[in-house]
Amino acid sequence: MKKILGVAAAAAAITLSLSACGGSAPASSEAKGEINYWLWDANQLPAYQQCADDFTKANPDIKVKITQRGWDDYWTTLTNGFVAGTAPDVFTDHLSKYPEYAAKKQLLPLDEAVEKDGIKLDAYTKGLPELWVGQDGKRYGLPKDWDTVGLFYNKAMTDAAGITAEQMANLDWNPKDGGSYEKTIGHLTVDKNGKRGDEAGFDKNNVATYGLGLTGSGSGQGQTEWSFLTATTGWTATDKNPWGSKFNYDDPRFQETIDWWAGLVDKGYMPKLETTVGASMADSFGAGKAAINTTGDWLIGQYKTYKGIETAFAPTPKGPNGQRASMFNGLADSIWAGTKNPAASIKWVEYLGSTACQDVVASKAVVFPAITSSSDIAAKAFADKGTDVSAFTTHVKDGTTFLFPIADKAAKVDGIMKPAMDAVLSGKKPASSLTEANDQVNNLFK
Repeated sequence: MKKILGVAAAAAAITLSLSACGGSAPASSEAKGEINYWLWDANQLPAYQQCADDFTKANPDIKVKITQRGWDDYWTTLTNGFVAGTAPDVFTDHLSKYPEYAAKKQLLPLDEAVEKDGIKLDAYTKGLPELWVGQDGKRYGLPKDWDTVGLFYNKAMTDAAGITAEQMANLDWNPKDGGSYEKTIGHLTVDKNGKRGDEAGFDKNNVATYGLGLTGSGSGQGQTEWSFLTATTGWTATDKNPWGSKFNYDDPRFQETIDWWAGLVDKGYMPKLETTVGASMADSFGAGKAAINTTGDWLIGQYKTYKGIETAFAPTPKGPNGQRASMFNGLADSIWAGTKNPAASIKWVEYLGSTACQDVVASKAVVFPAITSSSDIAAKAFADKGTDVSAFTTHVKDGTTFLFPIADKAAKVDGIMKPAMDAVLSGKKPASSLTEANDQVNNLFK
């Protein structure tokens, strides 16, 4: 849901001249009227509708109209809205998107409002506010949440395989033989004759349950697919983060990891890439077709809804450096530069970034809000539902997170890396072919 979206049409649209977006109607200096607010996560819609209702109750002159769109449609419609002058006043923004939007002058800087209204940035989880300061030094969003990655597993399947929760919580991995992580994945893979992946006679061409599910190749970020592995080898996506201008997909450590990961398909432990097109990895898990899925904490609620499936959670495996790792991503709310109602929009964004709203979001036990105290409330709300979320919070507690790679030209980078990674995962090209893709990516910055 929060991964990079490589949509060529959107990338092309954003390069068009956007100077006419504002139209002819003057911007209002008064905080009143209707605000259009967009988000993509249907699971969070009820919480934000309550925030909107509470906000209007406190600010009767401002009404908030919320629109929820699916991930793919969201970004295409938003980008087209920038061009046509129909974009929402306020929208949920992503770290992979805002650099390009800011460069095209589509976002309203919030620095003046933050200073004037005394917004306490230190109330947010450490590191989140800084992510939303662009290359020009201006702030383009107030943090709304954070997320980490973990192992979602079918407890009935691990129990049947004789794998304990303690073992799941203490897996290790390396790119040579996969460590106990690969052994576990192999043992949880079962063919249609009941043979496990580590047993003689296993038929890799007729698998009933894969040890590890697959959502896609991960493009150039691999947020939920492989980034938690590559980070334990000492590899980084760029020369610096944020605003790196040299990518490292030619690094042997990266290619060795991807080679190992793609090898799980050859062994029959993970589905073939072509079988995932148009499919939902989460629903496949719910149908018993995968024992483990690696994904983000924003899907905890969805995985808990599958009937007959007891989903448990484990932290990512420890790697060659002796530690586990998780990409640390955080969303924010941004204001369209073409809004006719900037004063009301600023007031709404500040409310979205406040304890009042984030405590409401926290109480729903769907995501971890950006404000530290609200995040603690979310952890308790999850616990009250009987859900242990320590697999995700441990990364923040132990300092084993690393930042989502923030760089300019993200859409173009994705346009190169997605087909390159797809080719490797589908077995059409070796991992060494990523050196050529890396050269193409770095040429974008010359």
